[in-house]
Amino acid sequence: MNSRHLLLALGLAASVAAACSKREAPSSGTTGTTAAGESAPAAAAKVDPAAAMALYQERCSACHGASGKGDGPGAAALTPKPRNYGDKAWQAQVTDEQIKKAITMGGAAVGKSPIMPASPDLDGKPEVLDALVKVVRKFGS
Repeated sequence: MNSRHLLLALGLAASVAAACSKREAPSSGTTGTTAAGESAPAAAAKVDPAAAMALYQERCSACHGASGKGDGPGAAALTPKPRNYGDKAWQAQVTDEQIKKAITMGGAAVGKSPIMPASPDLDGKPEVLDALVKVVRKFGS
């Protein structure tokens, strides 16, 4: 790879990493009220599947692709290539906890590409992480 291609790849990776790490997660819903009139914790609220997909499209699809095949526009400049979430063998072997760790801590934390940025703003938001795992799992079905 010549220096021009390397600079292009690094620039693209830095742009993706910066964009991914600075975004806020969509709201998981509002705090509700129980039948007794008490406030229900917001963490108990479910994340709308459409909101989870929007978050995936915003943060992940640049590399993993709109349909999770690892073919997003940023993937061309990346080595190794992003994970294809449609891979049945991978889906069978990876746990939800491993997916969550990759999302919150980045690729290097799970032995994958250090170019995959972390989303530490999602740590402590189990409802958002659960919804993103469902998005990833749906690509494999």
